[in-house]
Amino acid sequence: MKPSHTKKEIILKNRIDNKVKTTLPIHADGRAVSCVEIEGTTVVTSWFNDDEWWLEGIPTNRARSLRMINFSTTPEVFRLTMKNILFRYLKHGRAGLPPPKGASVKNLYEKTKNLFIYFESIKIHKLADVTPLVVSNYIDKIRSHRTWKGQGFSKDTLVQQFLAIEAVYELSQYTDDVWPIHPWPDSSAAILAEYGIRTALNRQAKTPLMPDDVFCKIFERAHSLMETASELLDFRDACELQDFERGLTQAKRSVIRNQRLRRAGWNATYRELSNKLLEIRTACYVILASTSGCRNHELANLTSGALERTADADGKFFHWMKSKSEKTDAGVITWMIPEVAVRALRIMERWAIPYQTTINEEIRVLKSKDPFDPAIAEAIRHKHCLFLGESGQRNNEVRTLSLRTWATSIRKFGKDCGFEWQISTHQFRRKFANYAAHSKFGDLRYLRQHFAHWSMDMTLPYAMDDDWGGHLDTELLAEIDSELMNTKINTIDKWLAQPSLSGGCGLSLKVWQRNPNHLTLFRSHADMVKSLSDNISIRSNGHAWCTADSQSCVGNTLERTRCGECIHGVIGAEHAHLYKGMQEELRKLLDCKDIGEAGIARVHRDLNRCIQVINDLNDNISAG
Repeated sequence: MKPSHTKKEIILKNRIDNKVKTTLPIHADGRAVSCVEIEGTTVVTSWFNDDEWWLEGIPTNRARSLRMINFSTTPEVFRLTMKNILFRYLKHGRAGLPPPKGASVKNLYEKTKNLFIYFESIKIHKLADVTPLVVSNYIDKIRSHRTWKGQGFSKDTLVQQFLAIEAVYELSQYTDDVWPIHPWPDSSAAILAEYGIRTALNRQAKTPLMPDDVFCKIFERAHSLMETASELLDFRDACELQDFERGLTQAKRSVIRNQRLRRAGWNATYRELSNKLLEIRTACYVILASTSGCRNHELANLTSGALERTADADGKFFHWMKSKSEKTDAGVITWMIPEVAVRALRIMERWAIPYQTTINEEIRVLKSKDPFDPAIAEAIRHKHCLFLGESGQRNNEVRTLSLRTWATSIRKFGKDCGFEWQISTHQFRRKFANYAAHSKFGDLRYLRQHFAHWSMDMTLPYAMDDDWGGHLDTELLAEIDSELMNTKINTIDKWLAQPSLSGGCGLSLKVWQRNPNHLTLFRSHADMVKSLSDNISIRSNGHAWCTADSQSCVGNTLERTRCGECIHGVIGAEHAHLYKGMQEELRKLLDCKDIGEAGIARVHRDLNRCIQVINDLNDNISAG
């Protein structure tokens, strides 16, 4: 529904006598900010004059406070100006850009309310009175800000703060309170924040990479808990209350449930069972996040029936999980998942049934009181979701778990595993990208087949037109490519740092590296490593690094000692113990009398290859 300054008839929820009024006139100050649709009827959820604006297009995993704007935190003298600026931004966006999502509107409000608080503190009551000196002082105030740890804003944060000020100036031009002079006419937000091209290039991923030992322990515990889910859900269903029992007191309901649990074989209380079931929910989240690479809000949007299955020409089945992604406007997209994730998804579909039933009952009660209550639309958003929970602060209302709640649950799950590592939900996506890159790199055995199929399928959109593959998470592929490049760079850097290498390519690389004329071709060591990584194909086969473009060489599988002589092989210090082990085993074979002359000849050949590799790596072994 488009807002209007003229009278217009719309459907509006009217709480009087539980009836719907259809002829409410809309005056100039009654512009509709947000609406929902309930059974084909448009219902206004926020008016311009309201002190709270509910925003649309924000994922269900965001807390209620993050989905609304409370204007009481803005100085009253600037409240109307702030509303006009945000309304213009909400409906039209900034120049040259499309209208923003609700999260962007909320973000602009949070970044600019302090600006208006500052103006009021120095007795400025309208934007028309803001001078360049006032802006300069406010910039100094932002730069001098310190947290309780004594830290100031990062350059990333500074540039976002300054961009928000530019937005206020631009959007104020469409209001009655116009900011007359650009806050920095001869500069820009990036320049003020000293945020140049080099700063952007040197930015590192904000999400830390979870260590392998932490991830493996967490995944192992999640998988172990998931294996107990079926039995626990059987116990839960065995003590399900009848309709007439739901009206009893909490204490009486607990007694009935505990009695039924004991008869079913559960030797603990219903509260303990409930805690175990909450752990199952977290365990399934860990499994799905680890094996799909989904963001938190994409898992929050999972609903019953999200699983699909396809088959290739050979009859091999592939499992796909679909959900709505609100990060890239891609809508419903799909992720390939392995069998373990399929089991987690099936468990959650069963786990969520009582919670979904509660939401359906809530919708029924709301409709009986007021068929156009906006709360109905909000409840409908959650009624098919899987990762649900009760809110003790809102009369046990059932809703999709918020990102904040997940942060607490995941951190507790990690501590229960005995780790102090600060785990966050997005770390599972980064870990997935890292593992997928290592699988493509060749040195990962965990879920190798799943990652191989996944990577192969995700690569296809780059070779097709823009429309094909739109249902796939191509941003995740970009993260995998980034992890792959980092892995290659780190590997080549280790090669160059070692005093010696073996394998045909390894020996050649060391000869090339010792030539000072080659080193002068690059501005720095980092540039040299980057250039080599761009031009060398690297794959691990477990006992060497292979730089060949094809995996058809038998040195990767049947004749592993061949890598010591191969022009594509690079063998480093990390492989030395393997060749020592092979050398010992081959020497034992020399005592075998039943392998024939050909067998003995092959043993000698392979033994000599191992000795040569060990000799080539002698400097590394000595250094070790």
